[in-house]
Parts: sequence; C-alpha cells; structure tokens
Amino acid sequence: MLRKALRLFSMTLLALPTLLLAQEEEVTQTTILNMPEGVSTVSQQVYGLHMLIFWVCVVIGVGVFGVMLWAMYFHRQSKGHKAENWHESVKVEIAWTVIPFFILAAMAWPATKVLIELYDTSEAEIDIRVTGSQWKWQYEYLGEDVRFLSQLATSQDHIYNLDDKGEFYLQEVDNPLVVPVNTKVRLLLNATDVIHSFWVPDFAIKKDAIPGYTTETWFEITETGIYRGACTELCGQGHAFMPVVVHVMEQDDYQFWLAEKKQEAAQLAAMMENVFTLEEHMARGEQVYTASCSVCHQLNGQGIPPAFPSLVDSAIPTGPIEEHLNVLVNGRQGTVMQAFGPLLNEIDLSAVITYTRNAWGIETGDVVQPIDVYNYKQGQ
Repeated sequence: MLRKALRLFSMTLLALPTLLLAQEEEVTQTTILNMPEGVSTVSQQVYGLHMLIFWVCVVIGVGVFGVMLWAMYFHRQSKGHKAENWHESVKVEIAWTVIPFFILAAMAWPATKVLIELYDTSEAEIDIRVTGSQWKWQYEYLGEDVRFLSQLATSQDHIYNLDDKGEFYLQEVDNPLVVPVNTKVRLLLNATDVIHSFWVPDFAIKKDAIPGYTTETWFEITETGIYRGACTELCGQGHAFMPVVVHVMEQDDYQFWLAEKKQEAAQLAAMMENVFTLEEHMARGEQVYTASCSVCHQLNGQGIPPAFPSLVDSAIPTGPIEEHLNVLVNGRQGTVMQAFGPLLNEIDLSAVITYTRNAWGIETGDVVQPIDVYNYKQGQ
C-alpha cells in the first residue's frame, strides 16, 4: 500500500510541471487549474506573485511530505523499529517557529509590493469618471468634454428566447469604454442609486461604485482587443443586464475615436435649439426607451407591477408635461425610478417623453422639445 502511495505521489510531481506550463490556447488541465495571466501590467504582476507563492508552497509540500514518507518507510515496524517515547525538543520548537517566520517574511515582500502597486493611481495619463446606475454605466472623460452611456445591446428577442442567443449573450453594449494601449488609465467610480461593482477579470480590477462616495482604481493594458466584464454587486432586478465592455485601441485609433466623440458632442449641443417633428422624436424616443426604460417597463409599456408600474395605465404620460419632466429628470424617492437628468442629454430626454406620450395608443399629440427640458432643468 505504501509503495502504491509513493508511486502515485511521484507520478503527480512529474506531471505537475507539464500541466502548469502548457499553452493557454490548448485545452488542457491548466485552463481549469490555473488562473489567467490577464493583459494589464497589474494582472501580470498578480499572476507572477501567484506563481511564486504557488511554487514556494510546492517546495514546502514536497519537503514536508518527503520527510514524512521517508520516516514512514525507513522506520516502519516491519524493519524492527519500535515507537519512541520522547518529550518536546527546544531546538525543534525553535526551528519550526523561526523557519516559517522567515519564509512568511520573504513572501510578504513581493506581496506587499504588488498590493501597493494595485492602489497607486498616481501619474495617470487618462482620467475617466465611471457612474453606475440601474442598470447601465456612464463614462465621462475628464478634460475632454466626452460623456456617454453604455447599455446592454442584447436584443429582447434573445433575452426572451424568441431568437437564438449569440456568442456574447448579455455581454454586449451599445457604447463600450474605449482606451488606448500602453496608457495608464485611472477610473473614478461612483453610483447614483445602489452599490454597483466594476469588474474586468482580464485587467485584475474589481472596484465598488458607491452612492455619495468616490472610489478609484487603474489599469494599463498591454494588448489591443475587446475585453468583457460585469457588475458583480447584486444591484437589483436588472443586475444580469449590466455588462462592462472595454475596447483597447492603438494610440492613433483612439485619438481618431476621441475626435469623433467630441464632434458628436458638438453636434448635440448645436441641435439643442432644433425643433423636432413628432415623427423624428418618435423614432429617436423608441431607441432611447428600448435601451433605458424597457428593462423595467417592458417594450409594450405594461411594466411588471407592483415594482415596475405600467405606463399605459399611468396618469403620467397623459398628465401635465411638467410632472412628466419631473419624474424623468429627478426620479422618484423610495422607488426604483432613478433620475435620468444626469444620464441622458436634453435631446434624448425630450424624445423619450414624446415617445411615451404617443406610443401604445396613448397619442396625446404632445411634442416636447430639447429646449423645454433645458429650461425645466434651469428652473429647478
């Protein structure tokens, strides 16, 4: 029995390096047993620390079990050995106290170094304010006058099993976070309603976004590509519909994207004084409603009472426009109806109000213009 145990132990030791050094792209046990290396400077340091501590533990395990098995084999009863009665040895007590102390102290140095690096957000080249809301992310590039919402892009047909689910089911958004490669990016996180959590596993970052409080984290990505994460704090009924998608570009591509976003912002500002027709607002409002409102109120406006009231049977779409503006801009205290004033621009707000006042057979004929929303905000 002992020989079988020794043979199994030696076979495991021989196979372990092969498993751990296998290529990631190959479907091997490494995919299951080991953590991913990631694509950020921090994730690579975390992976390096993980492997260092792992091999230290392997060496300790081999040493301890080796001595134990050696003693069991060479001092067994069949060879004439008899059990000894002996008391504590001061030297042994000191040895197995001092040696682990120095081992832990040696392991603490690289661990502390990585931990300090994780929290060092200084000297960032790009600052982005990330605001979590039920159930979407808002990204604001500080100093660049660029701000936009990032919302789930998976269609309702996929969610309700009316169509086949795609490869990135519940992991696709309309506007991903875009950053350049090899650039230190600092994220300043907060929330408007409940606690959310920003998590991208390939970056080795996970940080809570807390209402009324700003937390921060950072990353520097070494490879271009599209990386996906999610909100990992249980934040309500639509928690599963709050993905994080980050598009990492080359520097030139990022500058081109940033210039386009600035141009879009300038165009939106110029459209503030435009007078939109009912048809124009209905088309835009339907898009805004589908992206921002349908999770709670459903595409047909029927809601999911009592938590998410029906809009079709509500007095809000048919009541005074000022009351409708108040609910949408400021939200409702004590309910899940959040304030969309800080999240949507005046054009989108006016479009979605117009849409909900004229959809599903309501047809009030009211057309709310962006300047109406702007004036309402200024008058509060």
